[in-house]
Amino acid sequence: MSAPHLLRFVGRDDVQVEVSPWGPHEWISRVGLTEAERLQLVRVTMPAGKAHKFHRHPAMEEIIYVVSGKAEQWVGQECRLLGPGEAAHIPTDVVHGTYNAGETELVFLAILSPAVFKGPALVDMSGEAPWATLRGEHAD
Repeated sequence: MSAPHLLRFVGRDDVQVEVSPWGPHEWISRVGLTEAERLQLVRVTMPAGKAHKFHRHPAMEEIIYVVSGKAEQWVGQECRLLGPGEAAHIPTDVVHGTYNAGETELVFLAILSPAVFKGPALVDMSGEAPWATLRGEHAD
C-alpha cells in the first residue's frame, strides 16, 4: 500500500520545479513525489544558447527524448543532432552532454534509473580532458 502523500497520478500542480543553470526542471516522478524506486522522469526546458555540459551519472542510466527544438546530444565521444521524437540512451557512468542546437527552446524528457541509489547523482566532467575541448569550435 502506498504512503498517503506519494502520488499515483501527477497533475500539473503536483510537478516539482527546480531551477538549474541550463533551464527549469519539472519533476514528474522522483523520490518523495511518487512511489517509484527504479524510475525518475523530468521535463527540461532549455533556453537557446544553454547546455547541460559534459557530466556523468555514476549510479544511473538515462534516456533523453526530445519533445521540441533541436539537441546536440553527446554520448561518450559520439554526437548526434536530435529533433522531436528522437532519443538517446546513456548507459550508467557514461559521460554525456546536451546542448541546445537551435534558436528556440529545447524541451526534452529525461528518464533516469534507478531513483534510489548511493553516491552522487551527477559528476561534472566539462573541465576535464577530453571533454573540455571535444566540441572544438562549437565550445561555449
